[in-house]
Amino acid sequence: MAFSFKKACFSFVKKLDPNNRKGFLWLLTFLFWAKTLLSYFADFGGLGAQNLYQFFVMIINPFAFMIIVFSLISFIRRKLPFYITALSVDALLTLLLYLNVIYYREMSSFISVNVMLGYSKVNQGLGSASLSLMKIQDPFYWLDIVLIAGFLLAKKIKMDDNHFKRQNSLLALSLGILALFANLVLADISRPQLLTRGFDDTYTVKFMGVNFYTIQDAVNTIQVNTLKNTAKPDDLKQVKGFIKSRYAAPDKKYFGIAKGKNVIVIHLESTQQFSIDRRINGQEVTPFLNSIYHGQDTVSFDNFFHEVGQGKTSDAENMLETSTFGLPSGSVFNKYSTNTFQSMPAILNQRAGYSSAVFHGNVASFWNRSSVYKSMGYQHFFDASYFDVSGRKSEVWGIKDKLLFKDSVPYLEKLQQPFYAKFLTVTNHYPFALDKVDQDPNFQTTDTSDPVINNYFVTNHYMDQSIKEFYAYLDRIGLLKKSIIILYGDHYGISNSENRTLAPVLGRDPQKWTAFDDLQMQRVPFMIDIPGSRLGHIDHTYGGEIDVMPTLEHLLGISTKRYLQFGQDLFSKQHSQRVIFRNQDFITPKYTYTDGHLWSNSNGKMFDNDELGKNLSKKIERWQNETDQELSLSDQLIFKDLLRFYKPKGFTPINPRNYNYGTYYTRNLLKEQNKKLAGKSRSIWSQNGDKSTSSLYHTDAPEQNDPRSSQGRIQIPNPDDSEKGLSSSSSSSSR
Repeated sequence: MAFSFKKACFSFVKKLDPNNRKGFLWLLTFLFWAKTLLSYFADFGGLGAQNLYQFFVMIINPFAFMIIVFSLISFIRRKLPFYITALSVDALLTLLLYLNVIYYREMSSFISVNVMLGYSKVNQGLGSASLSLMKIQDPFYWLDIVLIAGFLLAKKIKMDDNHFKRQNSLLALSLGILALFANLVLADISRPQLLTRGFDDTYTVKFMGVNFYTIQDAVNTIQVNTLKNTAKPDDLKQVKGFIKSRYAAPDKKYFGIAKGKNVIVIHLESTQQFSIDRRINGQEVTPFLNSIYHGQDTVSFDNFFHEVGQGKTSDAENMLETSTFGLPSGSVFNKYSTNTFQSMPAILNQRAGYSSAVFHGNVASFWNRSSVYKSMGYQHFFDASYFDVSGRKSEVWGIKDKLLFKDSVPYLEKLQQPFYAKFLTVTNHYPFALDKVDQDPNFQTTDTSDPVINNYFVTNHYMDQSIKEFYAYLDRIGLLKKSIIILYGDHYGISNSENRTLAPVLGRDPQKWTAFDDLQMQRVPFMIDIPGSRLGHIDHTYGGEIDVMPTLEHLLGISTKRYLQFGQDLFSKQHSQRVIFRNQDFITPKYTYTDGHLWSNSNGKMFDNDELGKNLSKKIERWQNETDQELSLSDQLIFKDLLRFYKPKGFTPINPRNYNYGTYYTRNLLKEQNKKLAGKSRSIWSQNGDKSTSSLYHTDAPEQNDPRSSQGRIQIPNPDDSEKGLSSSSSSSSR
């Protein structure tokens, strides 16, 4: 038995001998696998793998693709072409991997096909910075190719004359395809709808590998470009006609009342309307938001709905910035990031001289923001690479809210006023996990059978505290009275499957819960706070996220008549109070249409066919047709990139190449802008005598002084800090 085992081992090793073709291909496969793992852990920060299962999938994902590639090469029968092709393909795949490595170090995202095709260099400004982006491990990406080529030339590795049998090549190809499908199954177990939703390229690379990501991106690019190429300017006629027929003129009382003010948008992650004014065990869940909601300067909408589809948060942002709907499947941010946008930051910049920025504590690649924000004309994007996200300072979705607001100050204060600044909170995100040290010990949450619901109110409470701290800072530096603050919930936090468990908390009978109630739960907060306006009241108008952009534009004194926007000003007397959803449901002040049935809002009862009557049936049919048409036209506008054919008066198309979100680039840009403007600078920094206002920001976040906070969770490296001579310690102190 011992002899047989040795013989089997000897036979296996012999087959892996690089002096035969099979062994040579296995050598290339193993070495490329090793280089891929080097990139995963040394340059991509472990891709955010959170458990052993994800680590396992990440470690094995390069094999399937490599087996398929090299099995195809094995069909080559002639000796020299076989070896030249094998080594050339290995070199090309290594080049692709290395381009991603360099790009990721600067941009915290993976290089897309559009970037590779559209730039003479990997990225704007990256060519000149490429030397500084190199690291000590870089030679190892190329060393194996150089050595193998040298060994072949020196005949240390001999070229094998014996070609593969055709059936063996076919078998290897079949095994590779089978391994790829197995990889897809494993990926779907951990991240369902990975390929259809496509919310983060990092997930695709983590589960399927860099090569698969590139192929998927290439296929998506071809599909998008093919449809775009079929588009004609005449395709805009129907869209323009529809939007013109629904134009809602501004109310003179509100038009321009916030003209020239800074705009601060606070994205209330996963926050639903039922949290507002909610008491748990006698305590308010969101006491500060409640005070804003009922404030003398705040117009609050209690019938405002999220309208997102699969794109979730990215759909909400898309509606907020462009007043177009999300897609039937997937996300505009991922599939159409290079589209022509006539978006909020660009319009405000071109019409009223606004600077713009987004603050978000997750990586730039999440929802492909680093790409789409450029297409939208955002001047600055401060993602996780700008913040210390180590240890307990972050949760699964990024830096905690209290630290996000506080650590954004060094960047916010250097923006030229007026500015348009969006803050994307993340702590109140499923699974609503929060360290005990961050929780308010005086707040006792619910005691339901569902920990998600119990935790939800805890993170709601924490988010509320973080916004209170931010407001206090804005007030101390005099920025509050110079701004209009928009607070909105992006989508549901508690899913429909958990609503029956939540029902008793809301004073409802779970046994009487219906599809009607599920749709009512899609209400999210929407508050427009204009300090000093004395316009505060609760507005019962029905509206949704698609309406935010035109509403805000009119408040700032900017007419929307020249733009193609599907939303309507919520203050307009011509505003249609039919809110439509991505699944083609809709709601009006009197009726709710969902699950294929019509319900009465007054009593929550479903109409049967006899109760509908002829007139109401016709009305429902008309509303349904209008809903379908509006969603279809929005889709066509996006699918065919029709805005490239539309040039509204005074609008200059956005050139994404004008923007660079690299940390070193942006920090220096902000410094240079303030320095160049000198006495004309309108930043808070300049107005404070070129001194930071960070000391005026007060937070009770325990992570700042907790020595354990830098241990154990995630750390997103900032390559510019280490490569440009900005040490991590000095960088942290500046925040």
